[in-house]
Amino acid sequence: MRSERGQGTVEWVGLVSLVSLLLLGLAAYGVRVPGASLARSVADRILCAAALADGCGDEPALIAAYGTEVGKLARQHMPNLVFERGSRALPVDFRRCRGSVCGDGGEHGLVHRTDERLPVTAFVHVVDCRNGRETPGADCSGERVGNLYVQYWTYYADSATLRGVPVVGEKGYHRDDWEGVQLRFGPDGEVDQRASSHSGYNYERSPYNWGADTGKLPHDGWGDETGLLFVSGGSHAGSAFDLAEIERFTPGRRVHLIPLEPIAAASSDRFAISPPWLKKVWSDPEAEGTD
Repeated sequence: MRSERGQGTVEWVGLVSLVSLLLLGLAAYGVRVPGASLARSVADRILCAAALADGCGDEPALIAAYGTEVGKLARQHMPNLVFERGSRALPVDFRRCRGSVCGDGGEHGLVHRTDERLPVTAFVHVVDCRNGRETPGADCSGERVGNLYVQYWTYYADSATLRGVPVVGEKGYHRDDWEGVQLRFGPDGEVDQRASSHSGYNYERSPYNWGADTGKLPHDGWGDETGLLFVSGGSHAGSAFDLAEIERFTPGRRVHLIPLEPIAAASSDRFAISPPWLKKVWSDPEAEGTD
Protein backbone atom coordinates (compact mmCIF):
# COMPACT_ATOMS: atom_id res chain seq x y z
CA MET A 1 0.00 0.00 0.00
CA ARG A 2 1.36 3.46 -0.87
CA SER A 3 2.48 5.43 2.17
CA GLU A 4 0.88 8.75 3.09
CA ARG A 5 4.22 10.44 2.36
CA GLY A 6 4.40 8.87 -1.09
CA GLN A 7 0.80 9.76 -1.84
CA GLY A 8 1.49 13.33 -0.80
CA THR A 9 4.49 13.53 -3.11
CA VAL A 10 2.43 12.36 -6.09
CA GLU A 11 -0.33 14.85 -5.32
CA TRP A 12 2.19 17.69 -4.92
CA VAL A 13 3.93 16.84 -8.19
CA GLY A 14 0.59 16.73 -9.98
CA LEU A 15 -0.44 20.09 -8.56
CA VAL A 16 2.84 21.80 -9.48
CA SER A 17 2.70 20.33 -12.99
CA LEU A 18 -0.89 21.45 -13.54
CA VAL A 19 -0.16 25.01 -12.41
CA SER A 20 2.92 25.11 -14.67
CA LEU A 21 0.90 23.88 -17.66
CA LEU A 22 -1.79 26.50 -17.07
CA LEU A 23 0.84 29.25 -16.92
CA LEU A 24 2.41 27.98 -20.14
CA GLY A 25 -1.00 27.78 -21.77
CA LEU A 26 -1.79 31.38 -20.89
CA ALA A 27 1.58 32.44 -22.26
CA ALA A 28 0.90 30.50 -25.47
CA TYR A 29 -2.34 32.45 -25.89
CA GLY A 30 -0.44 35.72 -25.73
CA VAL A 31 -1.10 36.47 -22.06
CA ARG A 32 2.03 37.87 -20.40
CA VAL A 33 2.64 35.62 -17.40
CA PRO A 34 5.73 36.39 -15.31
CA GLY A 35 7.77 33.32 -14.46
CA ALA A 36 6.21 30.94 -17.00
CA SER A 37 9.60 29.55 -18.04
CA LEU A 38 10.59 29.26 -14.40
CA ALA A 39 7.41 27.32 -13.65
CA ARG A 40 8.23 24.78 -16.34
CA SER A 41 11.80 24.44 -15.11
CA VAL A 42 10.70 23.97 -11.50
CA ALA A 43 8.10 21.37 -12.45
CA ASP A 44 10.60 19.41 -14.52
CA ARG A 45 13.16 19.39 -11.72
CA ILE A 46 10.60 18.31 -9.12
CA LEU A 47 9.43 15.45 -11.33
CA CYS A 48 12.95 14.14 -11.80
CA ALA A 49 13.98 14.72 -8.19
CA ALA A 50 11.01 12.70 -7.01
CA ALA A 51 12.11 9.85 -9.34
CA LEU A 52 8.66 9.93 -10.88
CA ALA A 53 9.52 11.14 -14.38
CA ASP A 54 9.70 8.04 -16.56
CA GLY A 55 11.38 10.03 -19.32
CA CYS A 56 14.27 11.34 -17.21
CA GLY A 57 16.19 8.10 -17.69
CA ASP A 58 16.04 7.96 -21.50
CA GLU A 59 18.48 10.81 -22.13
CA PRO A 60 21.47 8.43 -22.54
CA ALA A 61 19.70 6.62 -25.39
CA LEU A 62 18.99 9.93 -27.11
CA ILE A 63 22.60 11.05 -26.68
CA ALA A 64 23.85 7.73 -28.07
CA ALA A 65 21.63 8.19 -31.14
CA TYR A 66 22.12 11.91 -31.80
CA GLY A 67 25.15 13.08 -29.81
CA THR A 68 25.22 15.05 -26.57
CA GLU A 69 23.97 18.40 -27.87
CA VAL A 70 21.03 17.13 -29.91
CA GLY A 71 20.18 14.35 -27.48
CA LYS A 72 19.86 16.83 -24.63
CA LEU A 73 17.81 19.21 -26.78
CA ALA A 74 15.41 16.42 -27.74
CA ARG A 75 14.89 15.51 -24.10
CA GLN A 76 14.56 19.07 -22.79
CA HIS A 77 12.19 20.34 -25.47
CA MET A 78 9.62 17.53 -25.50
CA PRO A 79 6.35 19.47 -25.15
CA ASN A 80 3.83 18.86 -22.40
CA LEU A 81 0.81 16.91 -23.65
CA VAL A 82 -2.65 18.22 -22.81
CA PHE A 83 -5.66 16.15 -23.80
CA GLU A 84 -9.17 17.20 -24.70
CA ARG A 85 -11.91 16.40 -22.21
CA GLY A 86 -13.40 12.92 -22.54
CA SER A 87 -10.42 11.35 -24.28
CA ARG A 88 -8.76 8.21 -22.96
CA ALA A 89 -6.23 7.18 -25.62
CA LEU A 90 -2.55 7.70 -24.89
CA PRO A 91 0.44 7.53 -27.24
CA VAL A 92 2.30 4.24 -26.82
CA ASP A 93 5.11 2.14 -28.28
CA PHE A 94 3.49 0.35 -31.24
CA ARG A 95 5.83 -2.59 -30.72
CA ARG A 96 4.12 -3.27 -27.41
CA CYS A 97 0.55 -2.17 -28.07
CA ARG A 98 -1.70 -1.99 -31.15
CA GLY A 99 -5.12 -1.79 -29.48
CA SER A 100 -7.22 0.50 -27.28
CA VAL A 101 -7.33 -2.07 -24.48
CA CYS A 102 -3.64 -1.54 -23.77
CA GLY A 103 -3.49 2.04 -25.06
CA ASP A 104 -6.20 3.75 -23.02
CA GLY A 105 -5.55 5.49 -19.71
CA GLY A 106 -7.25 7.58 -17.07
CA GLU A 107 -9.56 10.44 -18.00
CA HIS A 108 -8.47 12.91 -15.34
CA GLY A 109 -5.38 14.57 -13.91
CA LEU A 110 -1.76 13.61 -14.46
CA VAL A 111 -1.45 10.49 -16.61
CA HIS A 112 1.86 8.95 -17.57
CA ARG A 113 0.90 5.28 -18.04
CA THR A 114 -1.98 3.43 -19.64
CA ASP A 115 -4.35 1.18 -17.72
CA GLU A 116 -2.02 -1.68 -18.71
CA ARG A 117 0.92 0.23 -17.18
CA LEU A 118 2.58 1.08 -20.50
CA PRO A 119 4.41 4.43 -20.47
CA VAL A 120 3.22 7.41 -22.47
CA THR A 121 5.66 7.35 -25.38
CA ALA A 122 6.86 9.51 -28.26
CA PHE A 123 9.32 8.55 -30.99
CA VAL A 124 12.06 10.99 -32.01
CA HIS A 125 13.40 11.69 -35.49
CA VAL A 126 16.11 14.27 -36.13
CA VAL A 127 16.92 16.06 -39.39
CA ASP A 128 20.09 18.10 -39.09
CA CYS A 129 20.62 20.71 -41.79
CA ARG A 130 23.49 22.55 -40.12
CA ASN A 131 26.65 23.04 -42.13
CA GLY A 132 28.83 19.94 -42.11
CA ARG A 133 26.32 17.92 -40.08
CA GLU A 134 23.61 17.34 -42.66
CA THR A 135 21.57 14.18 -42.18
CA PRO A 136 22.31 11.77 -45.06
CA GLY A 137 19.46 11.64 -47.56
CA ALA A 138 17.67 14.69 -46.11
CA ASP A 139 16.58 17.70 -48.13
CA CYS A 140 18.62 20.52 -46.63
CA SER A 141 18.21 23.00 -49.47
CA GLY A 142 16.92 26.57 -49.44
CA GLU A 143 15.21 27.71 -46.26
CA ARG A 144 16.28 24.52 -44.47
CA VAL A 145 19.99 25.43 -44.51
CA GLY A 146 21.37 25.91 -41.00
CA ASN A 147 18.33 24.54 -39.19
CA LEU A 148 18.02 21.59 -36.83
CA TYR A 149 14.68 19.78 -36.84
CA VAL A 150 13.43 17.51 -34.06
CA GLN A 151 10.25 15.57 -34.80
CA TYR A 152 8.25 13.90 -32.02
CA TRP A 153 5.94 11.21 -33.39
CA THR A 154 3.09 9.75 -31.32
CA TYR A 155 1.36 6.46 -32.13
CA TYR A 156 -2.26 5.64 -31.21
CA ALA A 157 -4.03 2.35 -31.84
CA ASP A 158 -6.77 3.99 -33.90
CA SER A 159 -8.30 7.30 -34.93
CA ALA A 160 -11.97 8.18 -34.59
CA THR A 161 -12.36 11.78 -35.69
CA LEU A 162 -16.13 11.71 -35.20
CA ARG A 163 -16.15 9.57 -32.05
CA GLY A 164 -19.37 10.20 -30.16
CA VAL A 165 -21.13 11.62 -33.22
CA PRO A 166 -23.74 9.44 -35.00
CA VAL A 167 -22.30 8.56 -38.41
CA VAL A 168 -22.97 6.02 -41.08
CA GLY A 169 -20.67 3.00 -40.97
CA GLU A 170 -17.09 3.74 -39.93
CA LYS A 171 -16.77 7.18 -41.46
CA GLY A 172 -13.94 9.09 -39.79
CA TYR A 173 -12.42 5.93 -38.30
CA HIS A 174 -9.24 4.05 -39.17
CA ARG A 175 -6.84 1.76 -37.40
CA ASP A 176 -3.43 3.08 -36.39
CA ASP A 177 -2.73 6.78 -36.08
CA TRP A 178 0.52 8.70 -36.28
CA GLU A 179 0.45 12.30 -35.06
CA GLY A 180 2.98 14.55 -33.44
CA VAL A 181 4.76 17.84 -33.05
CA GLN A 182 7.89 19.20 -34.71
CA LEU A 183 10.45 21.77 -33.60
CA ARG A 184 12.77 23.85 -35.76
CA PHE A 185 15.93 25.23 -34.16
CA GLY A 186 17.25 28.13 -36.24
CA PRO A 187 20.86 29.32 -36.45
CA ASP A 188 19.80 32.48 -34.59
CA GLY A 189 18.68 30.43 -31.59
CA GLU A 190 14.95 30.81 -32.21
CA VAL A 191 12.77 27.72 -31.84
CA ASP A 192 9.59 27.25 -33.90
CA GLN A 193 6.88 24.63 -33.49
CA ARG A 194 4.09 23.06 -35.51
CA ALA A 195 1.74 20.13 -34.90
CA SER A 196 0.16 17.62 -37.25
CA SER A 197 -3.49 18.36 -37.96
CA HIS A 198 -5.08 15.82 -40.32
CA SER A 199 -3.75 16.59 -43.81
CA GLY A 200 -1.17 19.20 -42.82
CA TYR A 201 0.39 21.13 -39.96
CA ASN A 202 -1.09 23.88 -37.82
CA TYR A 203 0.20 26.19 -35.14
CA GLU A 204 -2.63 28.46 -34.03
CA ARG A 205 -5.12 26.83 -31.66
CA SER A 206 -8.21 28.42 -33.18
CA PRO A 207 -11.31 27.53 -35.22
CA TYR A 208 -9.17 28.31 -38.29
CA ASN A 209 -7.83 24.77 -37.98
CA TRP A 210 -11.14 23.27 -39.05
CA GLY A 211 -11.10 25.20 -42.33
CA ALA A 212 -7.50 24.17 -42.97
CA ASP A 213 -8.24 20.52 -42.21
CA THR A 214 -11.06 20.48 -44.77
CA GLY A 215 -8.77 21.96 -47.41
CA LYS A 216 -10.71 25.23 -47.64
CA LEU A 217 -7.89 27.23 -46.05
CA PRO A 218 -4.10 26.82 -46.07
CA HIS A 219 -2.46 25.35 -42.97
CA ASP A 220 -0.68 28.03 -40.96
CA GLY A 221 2.48 26.01 -40.31
CA TRP A 222 5.19 27.24 -37.95
CA GLY A 223 5.01 29.54 -34.94
CA ASP A 224 6.96 30.22 -31.76
CA GLU A 225 7.63 27.25 -29.47
CA THR A 226 4.91 26.95 -26.82
CA GLY A 227 6.01 23.89 -24.85
CA LEU A 228 2.49 22.48 -25.26
CA LEU A 229 0.88 19.96 -27.60
CA PHE A 230 -2.92 20.07 -27.53
CA VAL A 231 -4.26 16.59 -28.38
CA SER A 232 -7.85 16.49 -29.58
CA GLY A 233 -10.12 13.63 -28.59
CA GLY A 234 -10.72 10.92 -31.17
CA SER A 235 -8.43 12.15 -33.93
CA HIS A 236 -5.42 13.06 -31.72
CA ALA A 237 -4.55 15.87 -34.12
CA GLY A 238 -3.32 19.27 -32.95
CA SER A 239 -6.52 20.92 -31.80
CA ALA A 240 -8.29 24.17 -31.03
CA PHE A 241 -10.02 23.45 -27.74
CA ASP A 242 -10.07 25.87 -24.84
CA LEU A 243 -7.93 25.54 -21.71
CA ALA A 244 -11.15 24.83 -19.82
CA GLU A 245 -11.45 21.60 -21.82
CA ILE A 246 -8.26 20.17 -20.32
CA GLU A 247 -8.90 17.45 -17.76
CA ARG A 248 -5.71 15.42 -18.06
CA PHE A 249 -2.12 16.04 -19.03
CA THR A 250 1.33 14.47 -19.30
CA PRO A 251 4.37 16.68 -18.56
CA GLY A 252 7.01 16.46 -21.27
CA ARG A 253 9.49 15.09 -18.75
CA ARG A 254 7.23 12.10 -18.17
CA VAL A 255 6.96 11.17 -21.84
CA HIS A 256 9.23 8.24 -22.68
CA LEU A 257 11.31 9.14 -25.77
CA ILE A 258 12.64 6.57 -28.24
CA PRO A 259 14.94 7.26 -31.23
CA LEU A 260 12.97 6.20 -34.30
CA GLU A 261 15.70 5.89 -36.94
CA PRO A 262 16.94 2.38 -36.01
CA ILE A 263 13.36 1.15 -35.64
CA ALA A 264 12.43 2.53 -39.06
CA ALA A 265 15.44 0.90 -40.70
CA ALA A 266 14.49 -2.55 -39.44
CA SER A 267 10.70 -2.36 -39.22
CA SER A 268 8.47 -4.67 -41.24
CA ASP A 269 5.32 -3.57 -39.42
CA ARG A 270 2.28 -2.70 -41.49
CA PHE A 271 -0.03 0.18 -40.64
CA ALA A 272 -3.37 1.38 -41.95
CA ILE A 273 -1.75 4.75 -42.62
CA SER A 274 1.83 5.61 -43.54
CA PRO A 275 4.29 5.52 -40.63
CA PRO A 276 6.62 8.51 -40.21
CA TRP A 277 9.52 6.96 -42.13
CA LEU A 278 7.35 6.66 -45.25
CA LYS A 279 6.13 10.25 -45.11
CA LYS A 280 7.69 13.03 -47.16
CA VAL A 281 8.45 15.04 -44.03
CA TRP A 282 10.83 12.31 -42.85
CA SER A 283 13.44 13.56 -45.31
CA ASP A 284 12.01 17.01 -46.09
CA PRO A 285 11.44 18.70 -42.71
CA GLU A 286 9.61 21.62 -44.32
CA ALA A 287 7.07 19.44 -46.16
CA GLU A 288 3.57 20.84 -45.68
CA GLY A 289 1.57 17.63 -46.02
CA THR A 290 1.30 14.62 -43.72
CA ASP A 291 1.41 12.10 -46.59
